[in-house]
Amino acid sequence: MKDFNIEEELKKLPEQPGVYLMHSKSDEIIYVGKAINLKNRVRQYFQSGRNRSPKIEKMITLIHYFEYIVTDSELEALVLENNLIKEYAPKYNTMLTDDKTYPFIKVTVEEPFPRILLTRQIKRDKARYFGPFTSSGAVRDTIELLQKLYHIRSCNKKLPKEQGMERPCLYYQMKQCLAPCQGYISQEEYSKNVDAVLDFLNGNTKKVMEELKRKMQAAAAEFEFEQAAEYRDLMESVNHIVGKQRITNTNSNAVDRDVVAMAVEGKEAVVSIFFIREGKLLGREHFHMSGVEPEQPADTMAAFVKQYYAGTPYIPKELLLETEVEERDLLEQWLSQKREQRVHILTPQKGEKHKLVELAKDNAMLVLHQDLEKIKREEARTIGAAREIAELIGIEKADRIEAFDISNISGVNAVASMVVFERGKAKRSDYRKFRLRTVTGPDDYKSMEETLTRRFLHGKEEQRQMTEEGMQEELGSFNRFPDLIMMDGGRGQVNVALRVLEQLHLNIPVCGMVKDDNHRTRGLYYNNQEIAFPPRNEAFDLITRIQDEAHRFAIEYHKLLRSKTQVKSILDEIEGVGPARRKALMQHFKTIEAIRQATVEELKQAPNMNEPTAIAVYQFFHKEKQGE
Repeated sequence: MKDFNIEEELKKLPEQPGVYLMHSKSDEIIYVGKAINLKNRVRQYFQSGRNRSPKIEKMITLIHYFEYIVTDSELEALVLENNLIKEYAPKYNTMLTDDKTYPFIKVTVEEPFPRILLTRQIKRDKARYFGPFTSSGAVRDTIELLQKLYHIRSCNKKLPKEQGMERPCLYYQMKQCLAPCQGYISQEEYSKNVDAVLDFLNGNTKKVMEELKRKMQAAAAEFEFEQAAEYRDLMESVNHIVGKQRITNTNSNAVDRDVVAMAVEGKEAVVSIFFIREGKLLGREHFHMSGVEPEQPADTMAAFVKQYYAGTPYIPKELLLETEVEERDLLEQWLSQKREQRVHILTPQKGEKHKLVELAKDNAMLVLHQDLEKIKREEARTIGAAREIAELIGIEKADRIEAFDISNISGVNAVASMVVFERGKAKRSDYRKFRLRTVTGPDDYKSMEETLTRRFLHGKEEQRQMTEEGMQEELGSFNRFPDLIMMDGGRGQVNVALRVLEQLHLNIPVCGMVKDDNHRTRGLYYNNQEIAFPPRNEAFDLITRIQDEAHRFAIEYHKLLRSKTQVKSILDEIEGVGPARRKALMQHFKTIEAIRQATVEELKQAPNMNEPTAIAVYQFFHKEKQGE
């Protein structure tokens, strides 16, 4: 929106609730927020002297224009905000990075002949729901077991309305179903089986477990170890489902609660939830959040509650939060509407509820520290390795490294690759391919000269456009110049790169990746000297990854062009030369140039060739000499 005047548009904002969307120069939505009063809230972003976090300050500098949607209430704004955040994942919103949904077991007791189903949604119906569970595989195993044990139907027929309309299915023949679809079992008898299923799901599993154990031992005694393993796995699934589970009944008056606490380190957070149903601890889960601000834990907690409970199928009657949230009343109203019953949000300071919150926080801290160890290891092989490379050759930083490689076969279809590593990680969105235009024959130096010239001329042009148009965001991948260029070669390749940079008045460090006799990198060529480094350290591994990636990317592009070239050959234009003769000619003469230089007699020596075709080939390549 070139004509968008922020000052003028701020004056037009309504004093109503709604949602606002901040856009960057490239039209990307970078932030979504809600407001009771859009006029007051949005204006705050553009007022000086306000105490804002560095993240929001950075976001404000990127706002090119904004838009807004008016709603009837703040509650409607909250729901719309949630939906828009989920749809657009704005980079400056605190985001729940996990997208987990939990399976439930549903017994359709409202039907005359009930079924057992896996579901991820709890509806306001008369069915009985058990869960949530953390393993969908265990749920499926348990449902299959119950269907077999108690002969519960698995079809979707509407019974008794559709009784007798079709023949019994295969499950009846296998004696796994008693065919209520044919009226072979009465509703009363079928209900007894369903009651046994409900009893099982309520935790009375002793009889079933004893039977499974007996069958497992019997199978093992007969050396049927695969069958025994199946019974063992079934027992594990049953234990997973009913070991600690209690019924989750939408008509129950018992207090169900979720306990939510978090641990924060830098811009990362782990939120831990304990699921408590009818006073029993069902289990726990943890979730990662990115883009958090450590000094604003209430905002992080509110963002989690909104994003998590927007997608979970079951809302408990009570939420115990570690941190008080400013929007508590609004969140309670929203959750109560979703549950269709009153929901309370509490921040306990003492007593048993406070102990539960502390336990959840301890779990969050444990998970976060475990993850931080992984993060530290990853940083060592990426950011740390890039830092080591910079220290090794004596430059300030190597945050962005670009590497180039050439691929051709005897100069045919010569291509170049540019791969980019930022902070030690491959940035594939910035990779670029070059199909060489000015070089004929296998000349790697000239090929590299053309590649680098095109790359940096393009980059300088993008930088010029950005300056002229006052753009704050990047125009493309070329406008960012690297901290270090790595060439897949030694002194010669480095000198080519330095010559190109000098002609373009650019000052960028250039390294050559020096290889040993086995084509493995043994050191770096920089400032007219070879710098060795100990093998198998992080810097060495990163350089090896960069070299392999540049080579791989160039080879893949070259293969692609070769395959396209092979689809249509110049030989296809000669009358009498089909795929078989084209292949025979290429296998016999190896190159098009050799075919061009061959006499008629020599052409006739190729397999599958006759004299008329040999003459046609010869004449095709000698038209100019014949004056045609």
